[in-house]
Amino acid sequence: MKILVLTFCTLCLLAACSTPGDRFAATPPQVTERQRIAFRAVEISEVSLPAYAAADEIPLQGADGRLVSDGSTLWADTPDRAIALELSRNLVQITGARVASSPWPFEAFPDARLNLRFERLVAGEDGQFRANGQYFVGVSEARERSGLFDLAVPFDPAAGAGAIAQARAQVILDHSVYLARNALR
Repeated sequence: MKILVLTFCTLCLLAACSTPGDRFAATPPQVTERQRIAFRAVEISEVSLPAYAAADEIPLQGADGRLVSDGSTLWADTPDRAIALELSRNLVQITGARVASSPWPFEAFPDARLNLRFERLVAGEDGQFRANGQYFVGVSEARERSGLFDLAVPFDPAAGAGAIAQARAQVILDHSVYLARNALR
């Protein structure tokens, strides 16, 4: 019993001494692009991220490829959820179509399902935030399609996590425009 009480007290002390990390949201930039697409309704059925990009910590990739995080700089929302919502929001504004992330919230089925698999989604010490991977568009009664994407946006690594968050938001907007022009037409 004494061990249990001691363990509980130790955990309480550690919880009291630990400080929560700083959380950063990727604030979406203003959408100015407009693009017609072939679908009235699109479901973003999956956003698959690499383990490091799906984690709460915000990493920075060094020239040697090593990912470094101090453990106290965190995303404000889970990255897969946040990115799916950003893509949905951006695509609605770009295309005027009904777009939502999974699970599909409407009674009528979507015309197309978009599946995104990011191979890389990371900020580099070189001042480039890179996103690459593959997209898949599933359509029940038309030509299905897939393709590769490879995007990068500049940012100032010395400006810290806030600059990384803004760069991620910009690369997701650029990716949304890319999808509207190439995957959904």
